[in-house]
Amino acid sequence: MKKLIFLLLLPFTTLTQAQPPAAYYNSAAGLYGEALQAALHNIIDNHQVQSYGSLHAHFEATDKKPDNTVWDMYSDVPGGTPPYVYHFTSGDQCGNYSREGDCYNREHSWPKSWFNNQSPMNSDLFHLYPTDGYVNGKRSNFPFGEVSSATWTSKNGSKLGPCSYSGYSGTVFEPIDAYKGDFARTYFYMSTRYYHEDNGWAGSPMVNGAQLKPWALAMMMEWHQADPVSQKEIDRNNAVYEIQQNRNPFIDHPEFVANIWGDPTGLYAPEVNKNITIFPVPAKEFCIVNHNGYYNNSQVSVKLYDVAGKIHPCSLSRDGQSLQIDLSALSSGFYIALIAEDGKLPAHARILK
Repeated sequence: MKKLIFLLLLPFTTLTQAQPPAAYYNSAAGLYGEALQAALHNIIDNHQVQSYGSLHAHFEATDKKPDNTVWDMYSDVPGGTPPYVYHFTSGDQCGNYSREGDCYNREHSWPKSWFNNQSPMNSDLFHLYPTDGYVNGKRSNFPFGEVSSATWTSKNGSKLGPCSYSGYSGTVFEPIDAYKGDFARTYFYMSTRYYHEDNGWAGSPMVNGAQLKPWALAMMMEWHQADPVSQKEIDRNNAVYEIQQNRNPFIDHPEFVANIWGDPTGLYAPEVNKNITIFPVPAKEFCIVNHNGYYNNSQVSVKLYDVAGKIHPCSLSRDGQSLQIDLSALSSGFYIALIAEDGKLPAHARILK
């Protein structure tokens, strides 16, 4: 059984920032963990609900490319030539389709079956996008994921197939790398907008109600870090705000992701030691933490937490500037290693078995 290890980098920064209204996030200042998620929920809750039928018209404001064509993340080729393009005309809207390029429709990136097609989720623009109808149909209600051996590939490189990301092996849909961060921040929005408003949601292999399962949370945090906020997202955030009167906080403040989900107890540590390396990736029976002499090996400690906050015992081998953590006793699941020494900044590492 493989274990995936990666260092959580905090804080997360990006070169581009949307501009929310003055004081929009004031009530969330200084908060971390679930307290921050709850505060953000209260800020973006009770948006102005739109009708499902109005979405095509709204897409003209939220998803228009500079050349006035439809911005379809399932067919777009950033920096290249898309295999086909759509225009905001009724003739390009689905309708019937039998292949890629026939028409576009309204994609629930968080599939509607996961929340029983209820309002206001079924028309919330922050997770609805215009996409090719055929690709949308292929995606169906499968989770997002990463595919190593595709059973089907779209013309822009999106994939369908068994999940290769540790923690889930069922069928998933993988968008191209250029838009993985977009979908990750979409999911963080959904988890926060509908925080404690998900009673009765059917869920899926990816989510419990509105909250991401451990494997999906780890993957989405990787996607969020690897594909930072783009100008497309900033412009879309502002456009949706004009329509719904709420915003996606994780576009305005990408660091909120780590502030909420960055600690095993939900209590975020504002300062951490990032000058360490962890290998091998993925780990097998152990992982090695090279702390470059920052910690005193005779005094440093390591604790392993699961998602419920339970501490699991682990044994260490200490050698010069590194620690070897024995992972052989861990059962399948999601863990966080806390590396600490009195008087020094702690370090966190995520472990997914």
